[in-house]
Amino acid sequence: MTNATATAPFPPFRRVSDLLRDNARQRPKASALADDDSALDWAALDALVDRVAATLQQAGLQSGDVVAVCAASSVRYAAVYLGALRAGVVVAPLAPSVTPDAMASMLGDAQARLLFADAQGRAAVPPAVMEGAGALPLVALDDTGAGTPWIEWLAPEGAAPQPVDVGPEHPFNIIYSSGTTGNPKGIVQSHGMRWAHLVRGLAQGYGPDSVTLLATPLYSNTTLVSFFPGLCWGGSVRLMPKFDALRYLQTAQQIRATHSMLVPVQYQRIMALPQFGEFDLSSFRAKFCTSAPFRSELKADILARWPGALYEFYGMTEGGGTCILAAHEHPDKLHTVGQPASTSDIRLIDEEGHELQPGATGEVVGHSPGMMTGYHRQPDKTREAEWFDATGKRFIRTGDVGRFDADGFLTLLDRRKDMVISGGFNIYPSDLEAELRKHPAVEDVAVTGVPSEQWGETPVAFVCRRPGATDNAAQIMGWYNARAGKTQRLAALHFIDELPRSAIGKVLKRELRDLHRALSH
Repeated sequence: MTNATATAPFPPFRRVSDLLRDNARQRPKASALADDDSALDWAALDALVDRVAATLQQAGLQSGDVVAVCAASSVRYAAVYLGALRAGVVVAPLAPSVTPDAMASMLGDAQARLLFADAQGRAAVPPAVMEGAGALPLVALDDTGAGTPWIEWLAPEGAAPQPVDVGPEHPFNIIYSSGTTGNPKGIVQSHGMRWAHLVRGLAQGYGPDSVTLLATPLYSNTTLVSFFPGLCWGGSVRLMPKFDALRYLQTAQQIRATHSMLVPVQYQRIMALPQFGEFDLSSFRAKFCTSAPFRSELKADILARWPGALYEFYGMTEGGGTCILAAHEHPDKLHTVGQPASTSDIRLIDEEGHELQPGATGEVVGHSPGMMTGYHRQPDKTREAEWFDATGKRFIRTGDVGRFDADGFLTLLDRRKDMVISGGFNIYPSDLEAELRKHPAVEDVAVTGVPSEQWGETPVAFVCRRPGATDNAAQIMGWYNARAGKTQRLAALHFIDELPRSAIGKVLKRELRDLHRALSH
């Protein structure tokens, strides 16, 4: 669905580094960035960013070179990110939770010149990467001694970098997707793509008086789409290195947070706290959610009990189109992910790549000013992710299946790769999960397809029971199968204490399939 304003004029490009410098000149003593242990005003942050950029240049790094960061969110982590950008250096933020093989693959693919890490990040790096003639230099962000200590590495106070000419086409960062599979893809985002995210943030109330609380990791684009607008438009940002629902509420009340990005599982844990109503959250102007399916019942609960606007973003790290649901404005559309953003062109295509008419169901593709350059050093994968319309306009394929309603709101049915094809019929796991959640004993659930000799694939459910529930697996499966169509019946149902999720809340269905295989033998 092409948005009517998709061709509206876009503001002239500005660099993140220049926006930070403006803030430091205009509001030097205002709060800029803080974590649990330290806080910087704008003058101090800008000076630290200069020191990082100067140190990188003194070490011989040039515009376009890559540094990697593998650590929990902190002021130092953010300073490395921002300093690298000021030096024209590309940042590859890496997840400490990946396998050693995946970590080695990402560092090699990024061709990182330098690694910044804390203790957890270092533990994720295979020894072979850090040893021998081609060892990757390491800077210890947490001063624990394994690597060059941060204070020893950093140039003296007052150090300033040489100016670097960075344009919208230059790479900003490389964000790795599917890092848990052993075959990660590096998504190259440009400075122009990040500028598009910043422009979008202006409409969501970020500004000099905003206070953004972030409890998701800085290696995730989920966090960055709030971190950069919260900082660059002159507000202050508070980083939580680790999410805890109760501590989140305590911090939000203490700092009078106005903006926050959370993933659905975090909202779920916050809203489930018995103490939720005891906290003063009246300072909130806007809350955001992305990265994983966001249940309509949970959205409704947040709207009823948590002050401020609620926005759901639907999009990909690769970019393309974005849909936005202003849930507070459209309480009758909570089952959707909203309408295309003002600069997005969202369409649906069939299995053969033909564009579909409104009302049809198909794969979501999108075009916008915020689109990845491509997958780093993987041109074949880049081509697979692209779709071009009859005029040659470039779109990014999402792999999601959806359909638009008569009002232009997009409903997602499932991931194309998660769709189960059983006996020739397409089964969307999200439909089965929605029905299973109606059972009073079901707290959380995920459905995935497993191989079947008879049907090709068949659906299996993994259920987290509510506290105190006594129903057994056979009873819940029997209840569900009695309500389901023949092709949607479950072949098995397993209880699980907690669904395996990535750091940004996505259910890791590959792990569930492995678990089913183990339980079936």
